[in-house]
Amino acid sequence: MNTPLDARSPLVFDTRELGRRPGAMKRLTREVESPRDLGVEFVKVPDGATIELDLRLESVMEGVLVTGTARAPLTGECVRCLEPLDQRVEADFQEMFSYPDADERGRPVAEPGEDDEETYLLEGDLFDLEPVLRDAVVLALPLQPVCRADCPGLCPDCGAKLADEPDHRHDDAVDIRWAALQDLAETMKDGEQDNEPRTDGDDSQEK
Repeated sequence: MNTPLDARSPLVFDTRELGRRPGAMKRLTREVESPRDLGVEFVKVPDGATIELDLRLESVMEGVLVTGTARAPLTGECVRCLEPLDQRVEADFQEMFSYPDADERGRPVAEPGEDDEETYLLEGDLFDLEPVLRDAVVLALPLQPVCRADCPGLCPDCGAKLADEPDHRHDDAVDIRWAALQDLAETMKDGEQDNEPRTDGDDSQEK
C-alpha cells in the first residue's frame, strides 16, 4: 500500500486552487533540496543541493498538466582529464497528473506503444513531482561530461595533463605492447657485444 503524500514535503504540490476548472492556471517558483542519488556515474546533482523550480500548473479535463524547468548545480569529473567539474544543468519537463476518478471519455486516445508509459495520478489535490524531476534531470545530464569542449585529456604514456603542458611529448615513446620485446632485444644485443672476440694489435703481427 502506497504511503500517503505529505503536503509539507518540498516536492509535493497542492492543486486545490485550480478547483478542477478546465483552463485554470497557476504559476509558481520554488527552491527545493535535491533528493539523494540524482545523477549518473560521472556527474550528479549533489545531495542536498538547491534546485530552482519554475512551474506552470494547468487544469484540464483529465487532470493537471504540469510544465516546468529545473536548474541545479552539478559535480563530477571530466571523462578526459579526470579533473573535478563545477557546472549547472537545466532540465525542461511536462507531465500529466490525472484525476483517479476522471471520466475515461475525457481522456485522449493513447497512441500505439503508449500503454506501457507510466501514469501519474493526483492524490486528492496533491501530486509528487520527484519522479518526474528525477527523470528530467538525469536525461539532461551530459553522457560524457568534460571540463571544457576542447579538453585534450591525459597523456596515454605518462598520465600528464595535456592542458597544462601543451608541448608535452615523448620522442622515444614505445607502445606498451612492444615494451617487453624491446627490452629483450636490447638485452640480447648487449650479450652479443660481450661475446664478440677481442682483437689486439699484436694479432696483426703474427704470421
